[in-house]
Amino acid sequence: MSHQALQDRVRRQREQLPDMYAAFGPEHLPERLALTLDDPSDLDDVKGVDRGELLADTELMDLMVTATRLGDAVADAYALLLPEHGMRGLIDMLQTACRDGIEAVPDAPPELRAFLAAMEDRPDWIDLEQVEEGARWERINAALLTPFVIRGAFLATFLNAYAALPMAITGALTGETSARRVKETAAFFAATVLPGGTARNGPGFEAAAMVRLMHSAVRVHATRSGRWNHDTHGSPIPQVDQMPAGLISSFLMSVATVKDGRDDFNTRERAMIELARYRCFLLGLPVELLPEDPHGVIRVFKARAATLRSSFDDDTCGALVRATLAARLHPDAGAWGRAAERFERSFATITFVKAFLQGDYERAERMGVHVSRADQLRAAPMLPFLIGRVLVVRKLAGVPGLGRVTDRYVVATLRRRLRGYGHPEYVARVG
Repeated sequence: MSHQALQDRVRRQREQLPDMYAAFGPEHLPERLALTLDDPSDLDDVKGVDRGELLADTELMDLMVTATRLGDAVADAYALLLPEHGMRGLIDMLQTACRDGIEAVPDAPPELRAFLAAMEDRPDWIDLEQVEEGARWERINAALLTPFVIRGAFLATFLNAYAALPMAITGALTGETSARRVKETAAFFAATVLPGGTARNGPGFEAAAMVRLMHSAVRVHATRSGRWNHDTHGSPIPQVDQMPAGLISSFLMSVATVKDGRDDFNTRERAMIELARYRCFLLGLPVELLPEDPHGVIRVFKARAATLRSSFDDDTCGALVRATLAARLHPDAGAWGRAAERFERSFATITFVKAFLQGDYERAERMGVHVSRADQLRAAPMLPFLIGRVLVVRKLAGVPGLGRVTDRYVVATLRRRLRGYGHPEYVARVG
């Protein structure tokens, strides 16, 4: 199958936004792409994977290369209005348009109209009933498990200097802002799984629009910063780099499904996959990066790692890792809250090492991730407690007569989590 539609999008973004995308032609291959077996890649540390087989799949490689060139033209065009409206002005107009409709924005810029229209143009392959059912199951994890693993999942985005540099350039992930970004990320996913969260006027729809604006503002700043080298890094925050964050839960579920000896998802998992695919659509990802089956999800994840040149720069990656580990997510908490955060940090750190570094603690140490004996002691009882609680609630959610009561409990817990995350700003520091 040809990826001509994606290639056409790459061509159009060059025509529509030459200041940002003129360097990314149809033959442009930035240094970050590792397309031969001699090139070190992020997949090299994963045991038991045949990278050569992946590289030999020309269709898959074409998809990875094209998605590495692809940005988000409609959101980028809106972000380019920064000098005229400022970030606060862009946020206010976008929030108003999401909540009350585009006609509620006085003199709405055509770029804003195009941005919202792209998000509203829902593809035929999306089943909204399945999306809502998937949200019902996914919010169990969001309420009961995500708060304890989100820091570790966030760390996984900093393992490669090519992918991490855009955020480092903006300065948005150092110091106290690290905690804010972790909580903003958790708040985004939580908003999308609330009842009606991804509906046109729902909080998840608005959160997705805000995330896209933030990413586009980072792209604008990165390309104007003087530190961005198109030949080295390619496009800032390309779609191929957004795919892992959008599908991380789908990937972990796919791995578990395959380990269970199944080639397809069950009914509950199928609904959760549908939610993840729609959420990714709202974030601007193309359908070509959103497989429907477990083997397909695993394959695109491996392909992205197989084509991303390995690079861990301590000044970029190490600094971001250390800032995120040190971040206090609840600085105003009392003694009990501080103790709870120590357990959360320990559990998230060990989960990160096991899930994303294949349990390689020596590699983690080289990256600035130190796992102490105290971390291990704190994390040990948390896994059976957290997973056990999720499984019990999931079981109750499927019992006739108890499903609605259980869901009310989950939604109330999730809303309490959202209040703890605070009000997301979704603001990148741009120049």
